[in-house]
Amino acid sequence: MTALRADTFPEQAVRERARGGAAAVFPALSDYGAALLGEPVGPPPADALDAARLVPPVFMPLRLEKLIDLAREPLHGDVDLNTTVGGFTAHLPLYLSAFGSTRAVGTDLGRAAAAQAGALGIPMVVGENVVPVDGYTGERSLLARITAYADHAPDGAGGLVVQQSTEDADAEVWNRVYSDPATRPLLESGRLGFELKVGQGAKPGLGGLTVVDRAQADRLADQFALEPLVDPAGDRVLRCASPGTFTEEILRQQVRLMRNNYPRARVWVKLPPGRDVAAAADVAWQAGADAVTVDGAEGGSGWAPTASLAGVGLPLAECLRRIGSPRGCLLASGRVWEGLRAVKCLAAGATATGLGRAALLAVDENPRSGLTRLVEAMILELRLLISALGKYHPSALSTEDLWSPAGWEVPTSPMTAARG
Repeated sequence: MTALRADTFPEQAVRERARGGAAAVFPALSDYGAALLGEPVGPPPADALDAARLVPPVFMPLRLEKLIDLAREPLHGDVDLNTTVGGFTAHLPLYLSAFGSTRAVGTDLGRAAAAQAGALGIPMVVGENVVPVDGYTGERSLLARITAYADHAPDGAGGLVVQQSTEDADAEVWNRVYSDPATRPLLESGRLGFELKVGQGAKPGLGGLTVVDRAQADRLADQFALEPLVDPAGDRVLRCASPGTFTEEILRQQVRLMRNNYPRARVWVKLPPGRDVAAAADVAWQAGADAVTVDGAEGGSGWAPTASLAGVGLPLAECLRRIGSPRGCLLASGRVWEGLRAVKCLAAGATATGLGRAALLAVDENPRSGLTRLVEAMILELRLLISALGKYHPSALSTEDLWSPAGWEVPTSPMTAARG
């Protein structure tokens, strides 16, 4: 029996990939020679990214350039997926999204996901409130996840990013990580970063929410707001973290403070899908952020109000459309689990896409290799789709590769500049 469910997510498809790897990219082998395949029939997708299509051209000058360079016709295997993600060298245009202190991560899932992400050579973000809830050391601690990642990361690839919320700041999490001898190899190799969490897609405008028992509630009472759930006399309590308060000037000064106080660490900023997401991203980049992560309203969570999940925040496609041509490194997350959605995000301006629920489901399916196999399937899809567009690196993708029923007009704004 598996521990996790994801009723609003393609759970079974993710689990199939976690078992079968790249073979799951294609229809069942039993269909070969027995079934005539075509586009799936069904209602039009409500999600704008799902409704968009990749549109290869007939004339492919970049394929000709590759042909001349290779002295042969290029194939999908010639697509180079090595990417710079938020200042880190990454083997793929992917990163592991932030998992905080929610119970869904579990004692083992957080460490298992960290170890596999490290081995894949992709950056990983450790989410908020891990230290206030689970401690800095111990089985479920922040250091346990950091160590699992660092022990498996290849030399010169990947990066470990530690998120901080208001409660984390009170616990001086960044100071502890930055000065800890255990993280020194990451720091000295340029693979340590800090992420300022402004918000997230599953609950924009709200802080982290988890459910704790009465014993935990008593221990956390000085750090978090606590509210009884259905039965005030029951054992379970809602733990509410502060969302933090931001204005343009506060965000600007926070980024500058991070760069000043932790000069050897990369600086990331995570934004919720707010209506002014383009302006917020621009403020962060101009202040010196190495990456801005935009979490669309499709983003998942271990716990959030149903109303927030159903109707708060901009969809990821609209966030990408409003940002247009990003000034710096843009990272995108929200219901990414396979290569098609990832390539659409890259074409819309993202440098890399995050794996959140998909990663946890894959690790839940197989703690030793589930995430690795899921990513193996994505690697094949990324190479097939990017080469189909006549391009051979993710950075070559652009909105010319996208068609949408509603159009994909990029807003013109003095706040956006040529893609870096």
